[in-house]
Amino acid sequence: MSRRAGRPPLLLPVLLPVLLPLGACNSIGAISGAVVGTATGAGTTNPVVGYAAGIGTQAAVDSLVKYVTRTRQRNEQDQIAQTVGRLQPGQTAPWKIEHTIPFGNEHGDVTVLGMIDNTLAPCKEVAFTVVDGDKPDAPRGTFVTTACAQGDTWKWAQAEPATDRWGTLQ
Repeated sequence: MSRRAGRPPLLLPVLLPVLLPLGACNSIGAISGAVVGTATGAGTTNPVVGYAAGIGTQAAVDSLVKYVTRTRQRNEQDQIAQTVGRLQPGQTAPWKIEHTIPFGNEHGDVTVLGMIDNTLAPCKEVAFTVVDGDKPDAPRGTFVTTACAQGDTWKWAQAEPATDRWGTLQ
């Protein structure tokens, strides 16, 4: 079986199903880059091309993982903030997130501790719990944060990676 010179083997579609479960792993970008770089270098018999392909692949996969993580975290924060918007100080209500990919569906309770009046927007100080929906017996984590009104909706106010207003500072 001959291969055209200069054309790298197409291993990524074959390896993608194997690499996807490693999505939570911090090294998926490095692993993907190493595989693509090695295959490209071997296919082209040029280690510089393989190195460049590997570095490019690692950067792309790392960027994709960060984007997906931020999007999922933003969705969780928005769900908590939406629940906060319906509550008055002292009230408690459950919150729940169901992601498109059914992994990391968390839930818990949110309690409004108090109002923070300021000239920019009304804000509420809240305490919320998080239970991993995939592990019902998992311990609850309890956190405190602030949510503020943004027009008719409520948004997460803390400097978290999924908070849009921080833009390129993330």
